[in-house]
Amino acid sequence: MGIAELMILAVGLSMDAFAVSICKGLAMPNLSKKAMVIVGLWFGSFQALMPIMGYFLGFQFREKITAIDHWIAFILLTIIGVNMIKESFAREDVCEETDAALDVKTMFVLAIATSIDALAIGITFAFLDVQIGQAALLIGLTTFVISAAGVKMGNIFGIKYKTKAELAGGIILIVLGVKILLEHLGLL
Repeated sequence: MGIAELMILAVGLSMDAFAVSICKGLAMPNLSKKAMVIVGLWFGSFQALMPIMGYFLGFQFREKITAIDHWIAFILLTIIGVNMIKESFAREDVCEETDAALDVKTMFVLAIATSIDALAIGITFAFLDVQIGQAALLIGLTTFVISAAGVKMGNIFGIKYKTKAELAGGIILIVLGVKILLEHLGLL
């Protein structure tokens, strides 16, 4: 997986965090740069950590399933992508549940919830021989920037971009899954 594909994947993975960041910004009448950085750090850190955890989990099984690794990558990316697309249509009122709190407990739960997909992606990285350090850093930095920007956008524009972000993220992940499958089948 090249740097361009990793960058596209990083953007796709960051869309859940972006959607929650928009909600956070919407709930903050007096937005500060500190709040933007806090949200970005929480989401970016967890989005970087989870693929590493998934990578080491997947690495343990890598030799046993190398014949079907491309199918696993395709299936995981497609499932995650389809779920993101379904969420983009199903939860219009999700921001009503989000408040402006940035305490450790609140942010920890949100960071875990928005980065579970990154854990599954980390498992696929083990099968695809991705350089996990580079990938995790890129995913974490991308999510940091996109989440911080999401807080600002939510504060200024409101919920307008939340569902579009989830939809785009889902489509990106499905397209990457199909590309991986087609490459391994020799069709690309």
